[in-house]
Amino acid sequence: MLSVLRNRTYRHLFTAQVVALAGTGLATVALGLLAYDLAGPDAGSVLGTALAIKMVAYVGIAPVVAALAHRIPRRRLLAAADLARAGVALGLPFVGSVWQVYLLIFVLQAASATFTPAFQSVIPEVLPEERDYTRALSLSRLAYDTESLVSPALAAGLLALVGYRWLFWGTVTGFLASAVLVVSVVLPGGGVLKEGGPTGTRPVGMRPVAARSLAGIRLFLSVPRLRALLALDLAVAAGGATVIVNTVVYVRDEMGRSAGDVPLALGAYGAGSMTVALLLPRVLDRVADRAVMLPAAFAVAGLLAVLVVVTAAGRTAGGGGWRWPALLALWTGLGAAGSLILTPGGRLLRSAVPPADLPAAFAAQFSLSHGCWLLAYPLAGRLGATAGLPTATAALGTLALTAAALATRAWHTPTPTPPPARLHSLGTRPRHQHRPAAR
Repeated sequence: MLSVLRNRTYRHLFTAQVVALAGTGLATVALGLLAYDLAGPDAGSVLGTALAIKMVAYVGIAPVVAALAHRIPRRRLLAAADLARAGVALGLPFVGSVWQVYLLIFVLQAASATFTPAFQSVIPEVLPEERDYTRALSLSRLAYDTESLVSPALAAGLLALVGYRWLFWGTVTGFLASAVLVVSVVLPGGGVLKEGGPTGTRPVGMRPVAARSLAGIRLFLSVPRLRALLALDLAVAAGGATVIVNTVVYVRDEMGRSAGDVPLALGAYGAGSMTVALLLPRVLDRVADRAVMLPAAFAVAGLLAVLVVVTAAGRTAGGGGWRWPALLALWTGLGAAGSLILTPGGRLLRSAVPPADLPAAFAAQFSLSHGCWLLAYPLAGRLGATAGLPTATAALGTLALTAAALATRAWHTPTPTPPPARLHSLGTRPRHQHRPAAR
């Protein structure tokens, strides 16, 4: 897997991703402490609102930025987004009211919604060979999972030495280092993007902004494999929201365990994801994406169904100490299933659209996938609080099963060759002209 790091451009980009993720992890810890300073017992409400703002920014900003940034070289765009994030982190230690937190969080997440899709769209061009690109996707997944485990520990160590507001300076350092690494390499592409079409036509930038903003979303809805990918993202969100939102409730209230067991449960989820990220590249060398991703979506639904049974068992005389290891096993399984879907997602997207459409497609995927989380989070939180954990988990399991079925149906739908009149409006070209059939 590490062989792709021999590519200097990718090595710098991957390092930029890692240091930015480390900075983000420190900011997550510091933001929770800042919210408690500002709102006291209402800190949870502040963080919940900040999370909602993050998702709204992700859903709404990414397609618009993709439409407006078509003339900006991607190296400059990535560096500008990093500098904007560093500027916001620089201001966070000095805020004195909740509304200022909300404003800065929106700007920060808008910059992230600019950076991430543009970064994702560059990697397939830096590593054009599918084998290398697959290993890059696994490394990226591994970086996210490692950050979720390492950043809290790093923050805890720093908090033993300094106040929490100093953690934001670590965030600033991470984003500045990412910007330096990005500008240290020459990225492929950039400039004015042309519409896809067999003859090459007018620049995309000549279309209205609204049309360019929706181009990637229209592409997702028009290509069966991308509709399948969107449904698979919904299945991941159903499982992930259960873990992220309700782990503390399962551990503390349902099983009566100590606060120290909460990170252990979250660690099991991360361990499942990391294990898959390490093993998957060799599997994908021999197995088609569809054979990995679709069963994983059904596995999410199955694991949530088992979780309902485990939860119900605790409310009967037969429930016992076995439920804790069962929960750890289920969290590990959900992490593994999510990684089986997320890791090959970039391969699927790259195989479904021509290179010129990759920035818009990645922006649309970023926006739509976070829309799935925006749906799943309230289901897990509000339904769990009002109707109980078994009901919330059953609802999310049903959502995952429905998503898996929709993905299966969409992926088995043949991709039609668009007629010439539609090539210019969608920015696509016949699939056989640029990529082999879906794996």
